[in-house]
Amino acid sequence: IWIFHGFYAEEELVGNLASMSAGERIKAIQKMPETMKKKREIRNKVLNQITKKSKHNSTQLSCCTECLQGTVVSFRRFGNSLSEYFHLLQLWHKTLKIIGAKFGTSVLSYFLFLKWLLIFNIFSFLINFSFITVPQFVAAEPNNLSFMGLELLTGAGYFQQTVLYYGFYTNATISKIENGSSYNMQLAYIFSVGIYFVICFLTLLFSMAKSFSRNFTNPHTHSGNASKLLCTWDFNITNEKAVKLTQKNLSTQIKEDFADVNREVLNFSLTERVVRIVIHLVSWVASLGTAVAACAGVYFLSISNLKLFVKERKNDLESQAAMLVLPVATSLLNAFIPFFYSWLGHLERFQTPRHQIYVTITRNIILKISIVGILCYYWLNIVAASESQCWETLVGQDIYRLVVVDFMFCLLGSFFGEFLRRIIGTTVCVSLGLPEFDIGRNVLDLIYAQTLTWIGILFSPLLPGIQMISFSIVFYVKKVSLLMNCQPPRKVWRTAQMTTSFIFLLFFPSFLGVLSVIGVTVWRIKPSEECGPFRGLSSMYAAVSEWIEILENYTASKWVVWIYHNLLSSELFFFVLSVVVLIITYLHWQIIEGRRTMTKLLKKQIAN
Repeated sequence: IWIFHGFYAEEELVGNLASMSAGERIKAIQKMPETMKKKREIRNKVLNQITKKSKHNSTQLSCCTECLQGTVVSFRRFGNSLSEYFHLLQLWHKTLKIIGAKFGTSVLSYFLFLKWLLIFNIFSFLINFSFITVPQFVAAEPNNLSFMGLELLTGAGYFQQTVLYYGFYTNATISKIENGSSYNMQLAYIFSVGIYFVICFLTLLFSMAKSFSRNFTNPHTHSGNASKLLCTWDFNITNEKAVKLTQKNLSTQIKEDFADVNREVLNFSLTERVVRIVIHLVSWVASLGTAVAACAGVYFLSISNLKLFVKERKNDLESQAAMLVLPVATSLLNAFIPFFYSWLGHLERFQTPRHQIYVTITRNIILKISIVGILCYYWLNIVAASESQCWETLVGQDIYRLVVVDFMFCLLGSFFGEFLRRIIGTTVCVSLGLPEFDIGRNVLDLIYAQTLTWIGILFSPLLPGIQMISFSIVFYVKKVSLLMNCQPPRKVWRTAQMTTSFIFLLFFPSFLGVLSVIGVTVWRIKPSEECGPFRGLSSMYAAVSEWIEILENYTASKWVVWIYHNLLSSELFFFVLSVVVLIITYLHWQIIEGRRTMTKLLKKQIAN
């Protein structure tokens, strides 16, 4: 009886242990007042019983379970391999790694910014081509003008009667089949452009907030340098080129981190400080005076060109060549004045390269945005009120010429500014050495080109496609020029915050300025009477108001009318929305300040 009772108790114990989870079972066996041999026997019996139960259950659900598990594992492996494959297919992935390894993150930030703008233009081109250009092909009339070749530079002549410009698009409702579904070109035009700008606004805000949070809010840990030195190397790398590239990349990152840690603080005497302040003031006066003179020259030149075009209206070779005077003069100013600003920056002798680049970028942005502002005033107040039959197409042609000529000057700048500079520095004047890549000037060229593209979308819907091609060519030209002509920065420095600054400059004043120009054009200025999808209306936005009036007669569309009257056209709604956004921004800023204070305290504790 005693033997039977002990056997029954042990079987019950094994059954109870088998029903427990793995962690609970281990703890229960460890707490038993038994020898190690006995504990092993009990553990083996428990495992055997669990195996028998699993085999019994598997005989019932084996087919379905194995198929399901096999499918899940296959999908997981397929997803992992697909993600690795797409990672390798990223645009210019290998090129960016080479640039970052050889020239550091400061130069790499320019190429990442260029890639980011290229994606913007690809997205814009797909939207405009799909919803504006493709439907227009159905209602397009044949083009009777001859192509001479100079149109590629001027954008006039043959291109004037194509889908490249606003004036070619119809104001009729397109219907390929009688009594079939129709396509309202007015609504498609204004909604495609409007939705694209809304997406750009949200994307810029999200990118700026994400970059700000990563580079300003979240501090770098003290163990970053040690972890890069001791724990970063990937021992799966066996290819010799990949090993050398990774070594260069890691070495450049560590140098940049050490440059931030070992930054020298220079102490100047009172006389030296006064001299430096005077030099800074004189440099700023000279830079602002140059910008004002450039804007005045662009304005008077544009006025004289408009008088010439409106009065003569010729389509011969000489008249088309005269159209290039304004864009060439504007591009010359944008090309040579930044070199003067760079010379001023070297004259001021800033303590760190970061300060010099920020000052140079600020001066360049003042110059370029001022020129764009003068051109916008000329287009919206002078060209729109001129005797031109289709002033929107005339504005589109001006912007097209500015984009194309700016692209050509960008290529020439790489040749004369970097290639010839390398020849001079290596043969004529060896003390100069190889040139460094001018990050500030090149970034501002990108922002200027993108600003023109955003303004021109309303007047030339396919302009993002042209800018997409130009940015792709600029990337390869700049890459070749960088690798062949330039040297890495003499002072190695980390530029994690530069990308945030680039996005901020693209958002303000560039994008917000473009929104104000587009808003004035859509809401305030009367469209041309003889061309474009909005001909005959008091404003472009009047097409939306007329559409809402039609929807008021349909019961199923009452919700659209309610949203329009109570939200989109309500000043109170936007006032409340602005207050809510400001409150959220203030609360988020207070959270950031609290985290910074806590981070400082924790750093002190770590140091102690």
